[in-house]
Amino acid sequence: MKKFVILVVDDEERILNFLTSKLKASGYQVLTARNGIEALEQAQAQNPDLIVLDLMMPKMDGFETLKELRSFSSVPVIILTAKDADADKIKGLNLGADDYLSKPFNPDELVARIGAVRRRLEPAKRRKTFESLCLGDITINFRKNAVTVKGKEKYLTRIEWLLLSELARNIGRLMTYEELLTSVWGTEYRGDLQLLRTWISRLRRKLEDDPSAPRLIRTIPKAGYIIDQPSA
Repeated sequence: MKKFVILVVDDEERILNFLTSKLKASGYQVLTARNGIEALEQAQAQNPDLIVLDLMMPKMDGFETLKELRSFSSVPVIILTAKDADADKIKGLNLGADDYLSKPFNPDELVARIGAVRRRLEPAKRRKTFESLCLGDITINFRKNAVTVKGKEKYLTRIEWLLLSELARNIGRLMTYEELLTSVWGTEYRGDLQLLRTWISRLRRKLEDDPSAPRLIRTIPKAGYIIDQPSA
């Protein structure tokens, strides 16, 4: 069986060596890069299954690297940020990162988060109860994993699609923050409201006419989100 390949990008040799040893011991194949330029070259040449990307690097920082990466690849990315750098986390998520981890971090937590991303990559085992759903100008096609708005197909990242399909399959029912975080990211994330709110915001910008006054995905304050049943 082909091993899951992880590209670790960090300018600190000590961290690269430590994470390489830890991830190899966890059964992964590991590639390394010391800056953004090397990371982009590796991503194109080696096609890794996941990237662990430090944000603070010389030559090309993690933000610029992530922006360039998303122009040609949807590979999952976990960013490494400074502790309590909330603005960096949000910026990274808005650029297309799948998850974040604050330095210094427990390497076992990184392994757990990688495992959660792998589970999200696996084909959904749940049986679909319907193939498509029309909500006004929006059509969600579960068979094709596609969504159109006013007849135009919208590109959704893997996380955006998982969020939308989870809400749509439970149309008319409030999905709590914890439910959504657990079903899309895993139990390790059930308290991470910032992560959920950032991705809901991204999804609304793609689907809503006015993301500041959403009509498709409604917020239920202090509880969660819901897609209402369409009017008869």
